[in-house]
Amino acid sequence: MSNLNNPIAGLELAQICWVVPDIHAAVGFLTGALGIAGFPKPASMRAHELGMTYYGKVVVGEWLTTQAFNGGAFIELVQPVSGQSMFHDYLARFPAGGIQHIAFRLPVGGFDQVIHDLREQGRAIISEVDHPVARMAFFDTYQTLGVATEIMGITPEGWIAIEQMQKAR
Repeated sequence: MSNLNNPIAGLELAQICWVVPDIHAAVGFLTGALGIAGFPKPASMRAHELGMTYYGKVVVGEWLTTQAFNGGAFIELVQPVSGQSMFHDYLARFPAGGIQHIAFRLPVGGFDQVIHDLREQGRAIISEVDHPVARMAFFDTYQTLGVATEIMGITPEGWIAIEQMQKAR
């Protein structure tokens, strides 16, 4: 994992996240037109309740989110509601919405090394979350990839949750 030329080499694609202005319309399209099933009712998330940082500070930000498992990766939808976050920034910049980040996962034991390697490359962290199911860091890779890059260090509890979500489909 210490390959500075490609620190995410060998990680598993976990998720593609669209930030959208209307989460219900997005779910309707993905379900109806594309047949992607399994989106639960959107849940309200609050950055401060997650301890989610935004450029190093916990801020007040709220959004709706839902995700479904489809063919090896999760499709996540986020609709900013109020406050401040990387999701709000994205929708302000792209009012029609779009793919905001791509997530890669690995066991939590390798998380710190990958984060270190990306920081050594000069990649800036936009947001971080330390959750019981995963540690997450969102890197600013917009200039390189056109999207942010999320690294997810999945805990043992997280692997169980992922398996349950995959079976729910």
